[in-house]
Amino acid sequence: MSGIFQRLSTIFRAKADKALDRVEDPRETLDYSYQRQLELLQKVRRGVADVATSRKRVELQATQLNTQMEKLSSQAQRALEAGREDLAREALTRKSGVAQQLGDLQTQHAQLQAEEEKLVRASQRLQAKVDAFRTRKETIKATYSAAEAQTRINEAFSGIGEEMGDVGMAIQRAEDKTAEMQARAGAMDELIASGVLDDVSTGPNDDITRELDALASTSQVEDELARMKASLGTGRAADAPAIENRPAAEAPQQGYQPPASQVADGQQAPGQGGLR
Repeated sequence: MSGIFQRLSTIFRAKADKALDRVEDPRETLDYSYQRQLELLQKVRRGVADVATSRKRVELQATQLNTQMEKLSSQAQRALEAGREDLAREALTRKSGVAQQLGDLQTQHAQLQAEEEKLVRASQRLQAKVDAFRTRKETIKATYSAAEAQTRINEAFSGIGEEMGDVGMAIQRAEDKTAEMQARAGAMDELIASGVLDDVSTGPNDDITRELDALASTSQVEDELARMKASLGTGRAADAPAIENRPAAEAPQQGYQPPASQVADGQQAPGQGGLR
């Protein structure tokens, strides 16, 4: 059972990572990382400022203790001059306590100074790192923006981008629908021309109209054929020699010669019998 839950957890994490990859913008991630580094640098600087403030406060306390030690030394000196050894001893005892406090402050001051120097060096290293990261960040962002723009241009040219893909699919659907409508219109024209379908726009006498048109066309063909035959016959008659119309005095003396067409047909001229 635990294995099933482990697999489900792995699947969910994989799908979540994939979804995050789709929505993640590297430029935003870089800006966020840079902002976090700036916040860390600001904390280090505040730490340096706090340590420096503590060091300064210890220095002030040490200055006050030094002043107090000098005052106790002066009081002990005046007490001895006045013959008050007991007061002088008391003043020197207090001075010893102040000196011990001053020693502790000096130790604390040395520790704070070392800590301050360490934080200053860390702040300087972090500042250099942040500056380098900022330069690299801007370079990466510029490169990413250029690559993104180039990718969009290439997708626009190739037509595989999301927007251009939708436009291309719309154009393809429009072309397919136009081709389908053209094919349907052509098929309807052929069916109407063949008489399978009736054209309702021409009225109820479609069959009669077609028959009349067919008769008119046949009549036109016959009339044209007759004119061509008549024209052909007229041409032959004009080309034949008109001997029959000549006077008798103009006929040749050796006898009548029949037209070539009659000789070819086997006809004999009058008065010649069967002589050749």
